[in-house]
Amino acid sequence: MLFNSLDFALFFPVVFVLYWFVTNKDLKLQNAMLLVVSYFFYACWNWHFLFLLMFSTLLDYYTGLKMQDTNDRGTKRFWFWLSISVNLGFLGVFKYYNFFIESFTQAVEGLGFSIHPETINVLLPVGISFYTFHGLSYVIDIYKDRIKAERNFVEYAVFVSFFPLLVAGPIERATHLLPQIKKHRNFDYTKAMDGLRQILWGLFKKVVIADNCATFANEIFNHSSDYSGSMLFIGALFFTFQIYGDFSGYSDIALGTARLLGIELLRNFAFPYFSRDIAEFWRRWHISLSSWFKDYLYIPLGGSKGGIVTKVRNTFIIFIVSGFWHGANWTFIIWGALNAIYFLPLLLTNKNRSNLETVAQGNLFPSVKELIQMLITFLLTVLAWIFFRANNVGHAINYILDLFSNFSSYLDLAVYFKYRTIFLFIAFFMVIEWLGREQQFAIAKFGFGWKKPLRWIFYLILAITILLYSGKGEEFIYFQF
Repeated sequence: MLFNSLDFALFFPVVFVLYWFVTNKDLKLQNAMLLVVSYFFYACWNWHFLFLLMFSTLLDYYTGLKMQDTNDRGTKRFWFWLSISVNLGFLGVFKYYNFFIESFTQAVEGLGFSIHPETINVLLPVGISFYTFHGLSYVIDIYKDRIKAERNFVEYAVFVSFFPLLVAGPIERATHLLPQIKKHRNFDYTKAMDGLRQILWGLFKKVVIADNCATFANEIFNHSSDYSGSMLFIGALFFTFQIYGDFSGYSDIALGTARLLGIELLRNFAFPYFSRDIAEFWRRWHISLSSWFKDYLYIPLGGSKGGIVTKVRNTFIIFIVSGFWHGANWTFIIWGALNAIYFLPLLLTNKNRSNLETVAQGNLFPSVKELIQMLITFLLTVLAWIFFRANNVGHAINYILDLFSNFSSYLDLAVYFKYRTIFLFIAFFMVIEWLGREQQFAIAKFGFGWKKPLRWIFYLILAITILLYSGKGEEFIYFQF
């Protein structure tokens, strides 16, 4: 069930009515209803994998209680590693088994041997990387004595499977979401309207920006050898805006939907394409994943402490693992390593935390220095996204070689007219994002200085534009992760 589908447009109003008008006086009943509709939402993708989600939830709930109720360190360690092993085992089999088998086969054949191991032909369970990381953070926090185990199964299950975040995040923490699930929630009109605005902007990002960019990005990437370097650059630009509009659009819809239900989810994007260096970019892009790896991998490895070798090692580990999390392909690993290379000069010169505040905060325009910094960071990001989008490493390398060897700044009028509409949409989109960059999302306060009818006309224009471009119903990119 896609957020940008008629099914969801019918599903959510029913949930909203049941949530606020039928079950709102009984928290246990409300949470039980929320769990049922979350499981229904997930089952609409593939009901067979619902049992995998339920098993993972039961496993982490049970092992959490076992760790909580024992004073023996060895017993606690046993339950901890059981949960970690099973969860990562499922993730490894469904997501990475074929990758490892195929990579091993290629390595062996490179030595002159021929083997024919069996691969598995099974769909990747949607959202498995996200709900697995929910469970992992929960059991790790219990093992480290940061939190107490949750004894109410329904409340814990809602934390894992809350439908707005279930299939593509954000990756929540028990310390943030569980307390909200455990307490009575009151309808807040102001927050609900804020949620509707965020949903509206998220749909605009997805339907108008991402899906239109996807059409042209796919056309250029799938036939990259037929195009000049300047056209390949445009293709990379289209994918750059596609993936941002697609994933941040999903996050906006998820956060807005949750807010309509009285629940605040973790922010996942903070205008990353206005970053002045790659460290700032990663503080603003997929924030819940970046912070997850920082807290549960980077810091336990020693973080930025220690000598240069340790810093370099930890940086490459976290970026490569982040790349591998995204997909079982060498392109994602290289994408992660490339971002590590971008990040290292900042880390080694202690400038990785130089840009913590919003760019040009309180000003309409950035300084010349900030503009140059943003442009350089953006172009480096565009280059890295080529590996993320390419079919394989060879495709990515050839794409980049053709881009630089056959580049021309000249674009004929036919090209301009072919892409003029999406160029205008992107320009409009970036202007609104820039004007709203100090808010939680671009139109959170946009137009609040106008008279109310003008502001509502702006919302109506966005809604009409979304409807005009809503026929494609493209899946969100991050469903595959």
